Amino acid sequence: MTKRRVLGTVATLFMVLAGAAAAREAPAAESGVTFTKDVLPILQRSCQGCHRPGAIAPMSLVTYEEVRPWARSVKRNVETREMPPWYVDRRIGIQDFKDDPSLTDAEIATIAAWVDAGSPRGNPADAPPPVEFPSPHEWQIGEPDLIVSLPEPYLLPAEGPDEFPNVYADPGLTTDRYIKAVEVKPDANSLEVVHHIVTTMTEFDEDLAKGNFLNEYAVGKNGDIFDDNTGRLMKAGTKIRFGMHLHPYGEEIPVMVHVGLKLYPEGFVPKYQLVSQHMGDDDDLLIPAGEKGVRTDGYTMLTRPAVVTAFQPHLHTRGQAQCIEAIIPQTDAEGNVLLQAPGTSPAPLMRQMTLNCVPQWRFNWHLVYNYAEEAAPVFPPGTVIHISTWHDNSDTLRVNPDPRNNVVYGQRTIDEMSFAWVSYYYIDEEEYKARLAAQNARTSNDQ
Repeated sequence: MTKRRVLGTVATLFMVLAGAAAAREAPAAESGVTFTKDVLPILQRSCQGCHRPGAIAPMSLVTYEEVRPWARSVKRNVETREMPPWYVDRRIGIQDFKDDPSLTDAEIATIAAWVDAGSPRGNPADAPPPVEFPSPHEWQIGEPDLIVSLPEPYLLPAEGPDEFPNVYADPGLTTDRYIKAVEVKPDANSLEVVHHIVTTMTEFDEDLAKGNFLNEYAVGKNGDIFDDNTGRLMKAGTKIRFGMHLHPYGEEIPVMVHVGLKLYPEGFVPKYQLVSQHMGDDDDLLIPAGEKGVRTDGYTMLTRPAVVTAFQPHLHTRGQAQCIEAIIPQTDAEGNVLLQAPGTSPAPLMRQMTLNCVPQWRFNWHLVYNYAEEAAPVFPPGTVIHISTWHDNSDTLRVNPDPRNNVVYGQRTIDEMSFAWVSYYYIDEEEYKARLAAQNARTSNDQ
């Protein structure tokens, strides 16, 4: 090729690029959407908690220079609602949660318009001040009053099957105390080998161990901060059992884990005692090889009036979806349960109320959906919590370890589970009727 032809080709290329740039800038001018004024506030609220230096996300989304190369990826992931991680179905059930990072349709449209307009920076003066986040290594519940650690690191070999050690630690409590927040935190070098950790408050009575659930750590889960005047009792002399599920990762790792506790003042007794428990378990779980949409169901009865505060699905890699619903006895206008209908009518039917569904399970995000206090549902005694779970053992599931094998219930990552952690506390009859009346009034006003 001659020098003249090369120069002509280069000039043509510059003209094409300039035209493309002008075409990108034209929509930008028309839409008026800019990074500093419109996009950055969304990223600060919903993305930067993870997408910042030293945090768990693979790239930082703090500055324009950091975000611009990822603009189309950001658009794609928010339009498909892969990000930010929040997988509860927005069309069904309760939608008022604490710390909900999900984007509104308008926010998604704003990001899409910004990307389609060429991702203009905008006026730096329009930018909100930077957000000061806690360090990724700091406690998300705030500085604990008490930190309890493994007595020594647990040495996990580089190779081998999953391990399930149980290690006890002594918090050194000499008086009963109520917990108002709890968080389990593995050391940074242990994160990749920890599947989950269940901490249990264990009392020893004549060498018999009695355990009460404290907290679960799983991938993508932060600490638990209880509602005001709600707590969990830890008795004097209690030991904490760390029930760990560890998987070797090709390198010998000294695993170290801590649990941080924020406590009510000594002698203080909160009004409500929070319970978090498995609901929906199926120990006979069987997912045939190659099958998709395999459904299991589990039922748990609330024996007294109760307030349900949170829902956290727990499945493994073949998890597909999960729903939680309440099957509620019929009540009269004041909330009294109708055990027998008047006259000779048959016993009253129970009504169903879907609380939430997670239609696409993500194994890397064991999220807790904590209801806003006003939205937390109130139920009469005899209400049954129904957990429906679906699994996918087909070869269309990209993360399926082996679709040729039947899968059963088990602790290993390659086994499966079908339960939800459901948090609730019981209330007395008088408070139940008052809360029910307030909840009904809010519902009427919303309509």
